[in-house]
Amino acid sequence: MRRGSHDMQVNVAGIRRNIKNFAHNYSDAQKKVREATSNDPWGPSSTIMAEIADLTYNVVAFSEIMQMIWKRLNDHGRNWRHVYKALVLLEYLIKTGSEKVGQQCKENIFAIQTLKDFQYLEEGKDQGQNVREKAKQLVILLKDDERLKNERARALKAKERFAQSASAFGSDGMETPSSPKYPAFRGDWGSRDAVDLPRDIEIARPQTAGEEELQLQLALAMSREEADQEEQKRKSDDVRLQLALSQSQQDFKQPKTGESTKTAI
Repeated sequence: MRRGSHDMQVNVAGIRRNIKNFAHNYSDAQKKVREATSNDPWGPSSTIMAEIADLTYNVVAFSEIMQMIWKRLNDHGRNWRHVYKALVLLEYLIKTGSEKVGQQCKENIFAIQTLKDFQYLEEGKDQGQNVREKAKQLVILLKDDERLKNERARALKAKERFAQSASAFGSDGMETPSSPKYPAFRGDWGSRDAVDLPRDIEIARPQTAGEEELQLQLALAMSREEADQEEQKRKSDDVRLQLALSQSQQDFKQPKTGESTKTAI
């Protein structure tokens, strides 16, 4: 019962967010940031963070994205998830998005530093600790140019390798016929392709522990996202089925117009 109530709250929150998006006429980039930094009790998906990171290379979208992130970081109290997720997203963008993200963060580092004192208790639990720790880590990273440069290089390299791996291999671990290597499926799986396969795997393999951790996080996030999508689809199908059954029962119980007139006569 608690699970059903929780799901309903999440759905209501999503509907409310969509209404606000429409009312404020937010751009697609701003909507993505709002979704990634929502109050939903789970972290932003790797897919949407990657999309936002790509959008930071667009001048207009970059401005919209950063404006929304600073707004989220300025939130407080029961909206602590807005703040924490904005920090998580910001760290991801600093490492894999446009270099302008890091530059703007350095210029406004005081806004992040103030979050090291963030306080909020929820049912006796110190939720502010997550925000304080993430803000502290981010400030240290922004103040160390050499470390920032190295971590950004590793993150971009890991992201590229993971993207190559995801595009080259299907869900069953086999290369997909639609990949550039196989422009059309003809059934001619030659020996040359079989020899190239281990090399493709080697390219996708992480070179450092940091890259391996990032790839694992991305893979887990994508797996969770796919599972959530399947669950939402199943629930949607169940709802449609219940509505159809309910409508069918109403149609069966409701007398037809001709029969009603006949009975009255």
